Amino acid sequence: MSSKVLVGMSGGVDSTISAKLLKDDGYRVEGVYMKLHNSPGYHEIHLKRAQKAAAQLHIKLHVLDLQKRFDDNVFFPFIETYKEGRTPNPCALCNRNLKFGAMMEFADSIGADFLATGHYLRHDGTYLMQAEDDSKDQSYFLFYIDKAIVPRLIFPLGERKKSDIKALAASIEGLESFASQAESSEICFVETTYTDILKEHVTVDEVGDVLDTKGNIVGTHKGYMHYTIGKRKGFTVHGAHDPHYVLKILPQTNQIVVGKREELDTRNVTLAHLNMFDARTDFEATVKLRYRSRSVPCSVKIDGDHARVELKEPVYGVASGQAAVFYEGNKVLGGGWII
Repeated sequence: MSSKVLVGMSGGVDSTISAKLLKDDGYRVEGVYMKLHNSPGYHEIHLKRAQKAAAQLHIKLHVLDLQKRFDDNVFFPFIETYKEGRTPNPCALCNRNLKFGAMMEFADSIGADFLATGHYLRHDGTYLMQAEDDSKDQSYFLFYIDKAIVPRLIFPLGERKKSDIKALAASIEGLESFASQAESSEICFVETTYTDILKEHVTVDEVGDVLDTKGNIVGTHKGYMHYTIGKRKGFTVHGAHDPHYVLKILPQTNQIVVGKREELDTRNVTLAHLNMFDARTDFEATVKLRYRSRSVPCSVKIDGDHARVELKEPVYGVASGQAAVFYEGNKVLGGGWII
């Protein structure tokens, strides 16, 4: 009997074509749609699309309501991180706890041999690896998943280009509409700006002082949660002629510290809560400190659940709360959280 695979189906073109490709390869395919948050109208649209895809592919679609687990593991930590003056990475937490946590648990419950998603990345059974399509690679967001499940994962799109996936959908009768759907937002529960989400739970608009690096008050801002490290707009600096950037956020006093761009220069980073696919504790690698940033060469020394990272070239705007992910070529060695 052929292997059974559970496919996470969001109603988008990537997960739909993933299910199609797996079925064509002879797998016994079932889909699952996860309700992760309660944004008004979101699931009515996306679940309907997932149901349409499943019907067209003649596969069973399960629906999991994981909103409580999502709130506890992703949404409220997202809010708390901003309250602490740091910059969260909710997608990496969601991938570990929901998409490759709860979904793998469900795969086990229905006797599935494998779990598949429409993410753009690859693996070799031990390490996650970057996707063939550099512009769509999502390995950065998956660095935090449990390494024990890697052998049971299938990423049908890892060797493919996004443009080819859209073209394939457009060529399949009944799936043409999926080819022209708009891309999903980077953070699924943020429809406009993250501050709109925060305002429903905490006080965001609270005027505070802008400080220079010597502690002098040099201007005002509209509330510290509006800012992330490296931001250069939305606050005033009296008499400034050159651009100023946020260097530090002080949540206890609702203050931000600003300075010139060169003062954002960072060459040493400390990480906590590591998740490593590699056993080495002292190695050379490249590291990505934000999703859209390029990888830079570094030296890494690991001590328990912490790592000291020495950057071989300066990086600007490193933010506490973001993920730092180590690469060796296109192989993900692991990573941790910037503190």
